[in-house]
Amino acid sequence: MKADVLREQVGTLLRRGGNWGRTAIMRELPGTISEATLKRVLRGMVTDGAVESTGRGRATRYQFSAAHALLTPIDADAYFRAEIDERHVQEHFNFELLSETLPSMLSRIFTAEELTELHRLEDDFRRRYEERSPEERRRELTRLGIDLSWKSSQIEGNTYTLLETERLLREQQTAEGRTRDEATMLLNHKAALDFLLSEPDYLAELSVPRMEDIHSILIRDLGVGRNLRARRVGITGTNYRPLDNEFQIREAMEATCHLVNTADSAFTKALLALALISYIQPFTDGNKRTARLCCNALLISQHCCPLSFRTVSALDYKKACLLFYEQNNLAALKDILIEQTRFAVSQYF
Repeated sequence: MKADVLREQVGTLLRRGGNWGRTAIMRELPGTISEATLKRVLRGMVTDGAVESTGRGRATRYQFSAAHALLTPIDADAYFRAEIDERHVQEHFNFELLSETLPSMLSRIFTAEELTELHRLEDDFRRRYEERSPEERRRELTRLGIDLSWKSSQIEGNTYTLLETERLLREQQTAEGRTRDEATMLLNHKAALDFLLSEPDYLAELSVPRMEDIHSILIRDLGVGRNLRARRVGITGTNYRPLDNEFQIREAMEATCHLVNTADSAFTKALLALALISYIQPFTDGNKRTARLCCNALLISQHCCPLSFRTVSALDYKKACLLFYEQNNLAALKDILIEQTRFAVSQYF
């Protein structure tokens, strides 16, 4: 068996969590390999930080590095070929993400090369934004707002087309065959973005009450409870179960605010909000919508280009979220944020 294939198989196994001895690893791996080969692969994974080891000799135990697990890309197509009950997932909320893993990784979530590109893109955005007249800025922000309202709603199952969304938001004309709630969802998205653009410093300091304010705009007239939930929720398509204790939910949200406010980079702040609000599921509904708006609010507060998410497919976005829920892996969501920054800066203004 090739070393890179064996390495991938060992990584997949150790991602299940726990401490593994070499005998247990060999028993779980497909095919036949020698202990010497396995020792060589494990030694290499320990050397490059993918795996951590404790003990000596045959008592050595191995576990996947939490920091490495956070950012090492996972092949989503291969991962989701396994049905929901066949996947080995972290079923419960991982508080260590907030208390240990993410705090230790804040300065390393984006590579130096990624930050160089993102800063170059934002410099280009700011230059072109300053060259625009107030009317041109307003027109471009309206266009971005329409795209964001449509895509963010589509990700949640809204059936309005982009053209129908434009007509609704510009002319207040609803589309035939669509529900009232679908129109309300779209109008609420636009209202939330308009509010954030009128108050660009609103999320300069992230707080639970201000996240609740954004959520309240998004769920207005949709029959959804306001503020942090006090009952259990489930997520379709995964065995991950969010927190069901309102005191722990508030604790997780406050820890998220502290993390975001501690981060130096606008992109790290935005990515953490995008991932963690969705992961915590603090509200009875509208969590991912709130995450996307908070992500944008943080970018706006740092004078960065807001994102419409227009070119990401709903399926790819949901897979990226599930990878974070089930494996605490941030790579796919990070790729989406980078790609959508490229798109927004090239498409608008």
